[in-house]
Amino acid sequence: MSYRPEPGSVPESPGVYRFRDAHGRVIYVGKAKSLRQRLNSYFADFAGLHPRTQTMLTTAERVDWTVVGTEVEALQLEYSWIKEFDPRFNVKYRDDKSYPYLAVTMGEEFPRVQVMRGAKRKGTRYFGPYSHAWAIRETVDLLLRVFPIRTCSAGVFKRAGQIGRPCLLGYIDKCSAPCVARVTPEEHRALAADFCDFMGGNTGRFIKRLEREMREAAAAEEYERAARLRDDIQALQRALEKQAVVLTEDTDCDVVALAEDPLEAAVQVFYVRGGRIRGQRGWVVGEVDENGPGELVEHFLLQMYAEAAPEAVPREVLVPAMPPDAEALAELLGERRGGRVEVRVPRRGDKKTLMETVERNAKEALVQHKLRRSSDLTTRSRALQEIADALGLEQAPLRVECYDVSHLQGDDVVASMVVFEDGLARKSEYRRFAIRGMAGQGDVASIYEVICRRFKRYLEERSSSGELDPEPIDPETGKPRRFAYPPNLVVVDGGPAQVAAAQRALDELGVDDVAVSGLAKRLEEVWLPGDDQPVILPRSSEGLYLLQRVRDEAHRFAITYHRAKRAKSLTESALDEIRGLGAARKQALLRHFGSVKRLRGATVDEIQEIPGIGRATAEAIVAALKGEST
Repeated sequence: MSYRPEPGSVPESPGVYRFRDAHGRVIYVGKAKSLRQRLNSYFADFAGLHPRTQTMLTTAERVDWTVVGTEVEALQLEYSWIKEFDPRFNVKYRDDKSYPYLAVTMGEEFPRVQVMRGAKRKGTRYFGPYSHAWAIRETVDLLLRVFPIRTCSAGVFKRAGQIGRPCLLGYIDKCSAPCVARVTPEEHRALAADFCDFMGGNTGRFIKRLEREMREAAAAEEYERAARLRDDIQALQRALEKQAVVLTEDTDCDVVALAEDPLEAAVQVFYVRGGRIRGQRGWVVGEVDENGPGELVEHFLLQMYAEAAPEAVPREVLVPAMPPDAEALAELLGERRGGRVEVRVPRRGDKKTLMETVERNAKEALVQHKLRRSSDLTTRSRALQEIADALGLEQAPLRVECYDVSHLQGDDVVASMVVFEDGLARKSEYRRFAIRGMAGQGDVASIYEVICRRFKRYLEERSSSGELDPEPIDPETGKPRRFAYPPNLVVVDGGPAQVAAAQRALDELGVDDVAVSGLAKRLEEVWLPGDDQPVILPRSSEGLYLLQRVRDEAHRFAITYHRAKRAKSLTESALDEIRGLGAARKQALLRHFGSVKRLRGATVDEIQEIPGIGRATAEAIVAALKGEST
């Protein structure tokens, strides 16, 4: 690189560095314990770097750095620069949906309780986030019995003051009606402060106070007041029941979990206060490169807590993997909180169980995000056009077929063909292939055979009296022929060797109107026939995302078939040893019982009911299957 720093010019101190493009814009910000070692790693072996990092280095025109005294200062400066410059190559977390919060506007003269979304405002206390706005409203409705604070808008509040009459909530005692001066601003603010204390987890003292007042009212024979206090206690208890108790009452922690694939990651956080889950929130990382789970966690915690209120930072943060600079990060969070903060990975017990629950939610969030993304017509159209541009196709590939091979050390070799039309899976068009006589031949030979078989069938089904039939519908059944529709693009799971095998099969069959490409798993490289270098699609590209989905679906379909075939072959191998049991009787057994599992659980009398199988054979089958299962 022309802008590589001179040897010995980079200090070995901790610091933060910035890569800039030709226009001086910051495109990447990073931190390091040793600036010299970190920057040297970028320039030492360019070919061994991640494609996204290679793109960043070729886009950059210069690099500069700032030396700091400690790793904590490096974390702070890195976050400040990322926020200031918004570099295009840094990891960015974004909410996977708009979460509602319960907000108390303590900055107003008469604080108000309301549901809020979006950016947080100064002087407002926030609780949550909640999954649904109705969950907030249910909680508020219960708590207004005990803490009758204002919930109306500024217009309604002003109007009530002008006419000297409160709204309905004021008449049913769910608002203390400060609009008509039933309470002073100080008394109303005290109610709002108590409401915030209760929502913040300090629940015990309110229930104990109400129980004491209820007993005193009953002793003084003020039974109506005692009954009202009893109802208030029940309302608080119902509000608490809506929040799941998962840990001991003195536990305040945030539980962070990740679910990732090569292109994206989903993050879920459960907020536990006073041993109860007070809220849940999710984020999606739009671009994932060489960052490991620990680095993703570090970036996430910095973005989540760097500007949070001190009370929003818990005593403990549970994470799926330790950040690289865990001690410095914990110190930084402790400074933000004004007390000690521990960052750790739970290893056992209730916290480990809760972490597993959060991980399941993260996986589900990633699945839902992918479904939302794939269902968008505009996004699918852009993905197909990006593929066409990257591969040099004349038009977008509306029909894409992907092939994958699955086996176990060369045995039970199978292959799959999945079909995506207009960016969506067409499962009715999926096909699977059993590949015989290919043990030890490898994936390349298997790909060649599968492509040959698929396109031979295509040529056979499209030919009629020696001429191509333009209508790929079977006139007898009225249904499409199984292999009559050709794809615009064939994708194979693999690199140059697999792509060359697929292209050779098409060339030998004379099929010249179908494009071929391969997607290699290691770096998500797209290979074309005869090219020495792969096509690198941007990691944020919708085209790469679609190719990855097609490849993953082919892999899933192939491995499912392989497992089923292997399970069947294992059982058949046990039946092969039984004298007098030929192929026809084996098929009759499987046809009658429907599955190997049911056959294994059958009795001698049940097996004997099948025509052609006597008692001695039935006993031999039961003995063989019991021995195979043990």
